[in-house]
Amino acid sequence: MMAKIVKGKAFKGAVNYILDKQKNTEIVDFDGLRVKSKASIVQSFVTQASLNSRVAKPVCHISLDFSAQDKDKLSNQLMGRIAHDYMKQMGIVNTQYIIARHFDKEHPHIHLVYNRVDNNGKTITDSNDRFRSEKICKELTEKYGLYFATGKENVKEHRLKEPDKTKYEIYNSLKTLVPKCKSWQQLINELQKAGIKTEFKTKGNSDEVQGVRFQKNGYLFNGSKVDKMFSYSKIDYQLEQNTRIQSASQFQGQSHSSSDAVVSTIESVGSALGGLFDIQPGSGYDENEAEYLRQQRLKKKPKRKFGRQI
Repeated sequence: MMAKIVKGKAFKGAVNYILDKQKNTEIVDFDGLRVKSKASIVQSFVTQASLNSRVAKPVCHISLDFSAQDKDKLSNQLMGRIAHDYMKQMGIVNTQYIIARHFDKEHPHIHLVYNRVDNNGKTITDSNDRFRSEKICKELTEKYGLYFATGKENVKEHRLKEPDKTKYEIYNSLKTLVPKCKSWQQLINELQKAGIKTEFKTKGNSDEVQGVRFQKNGYLFNGSKVDKMFSYSKIDYQLEQNTRIQSASQFQGQSHSSSDAVVSTIESVGSALGGLFDIQPGSGYDENEAEYLRQQRLKKKPKRKFGRQI
């Protein structure tokens, strides 16, 4: 479940959109409105909004989108109940609203339009509404046992329009290339092959890098706007991690080679001495004892004392 929030000044556009017959609209629920016609609904909203002229944008239009995998279980009744839970947790209470379901897309979704001027003329706050909405959507998805679509993986890119289409192209390139690159220069070169130009934002007139931007098809995006994991600091950290992992892997390989060489040398010496020091599986070789003897041989000899002895 995901929510998209849009605020505006005019109720007419929002009402006309959610009651568009071409979208096979079905009204799920409403309150405080005269629903004789679109015009009467709009007038109901406008009349109440006039109770508080200080609210510059009294219209709030929210679309609640669900995964196509939940299509069979989401009846109008259930979607209405979920919408009411969402509204209650968002503080959308004691006000006019209308909820309608559209059938113009393959995934289930409903539209909610409500008046930010409540029945008493008070303002319904929109403070941090997008952050609160994201948290509430996750909670309701879990509460109702709905499918949770992760990140951008389920976006239907063939339906995207610019500039979102280009942004997802950049996203896919970064997702593929960042885990493979060991430095910024390598990443820049690989992105260039995909038609993506990389720019850095610096602090004032200094060389201190504060951010990164990616450009393609004439569109420019901050890394964090492509996706939070592609901010400058997070990409920089990942590139460093890639380098460390490669270095550790190379060191491990060298260590194995050195160990093999030592074992080979011991076996050769043992062979030359008639197999006196051959180590065979099950021969009773005591690794701890061998280590003890080796440490004994490495002990430093007592320093020679100079000067008169008393």
